[in-house]
Amino acid sequence: MMRKILIIDDDQYFLDFLTDYVREHYPLLEILSFNNAIKSLPAISDDTDLLLIDLEMPGLDGTKILAYACEKGLSREKIIIFSGHDAEYLHKLIPMGQCLAVLNKHEARQKEVLDMVFKSLQKKGGSEETTPSHQAARKQ
Repeated sequence: MMRKILIIDDDQYFLDFLTDYVREHYPLLEILSFNNAIKSLPAISDDTDLLLIDLEMPGLDGTKILAYACEKGLSREKIIIFSGHDAEYLHKLIPMGQCLAVLNKHEARQKEVLDMVFKSLQKKGGSEETTPSHQAARKQ
């Protein structure tokens, strides 16, 4: 079962880079990307496995998309906010617990965090954990 990742960022260069990177390194992950926050709204649902949102976009910023996604039933633990701001600023604006992580999209160290998340999703997507026989085996 492919895991669905939704990326929303008005920076087309960054959006293309991240989309291409995930497709190349994590082929079991399905990527949907939008450079327009408002047009992305219908794609947000509770079955999204990971939502990556740029904090600052024209028309609709990341905090509003975060609130919308949570209203649609998406777990906060499946949402990552990106920004060009430093981590201290981001943690003040979006306190811990509001989403899985807040990351500076220009810091190389932050890529390691994303890689850990992508690897975990791909591993879950490549397993057959969702079949009834595996569910029964886990309950025992």
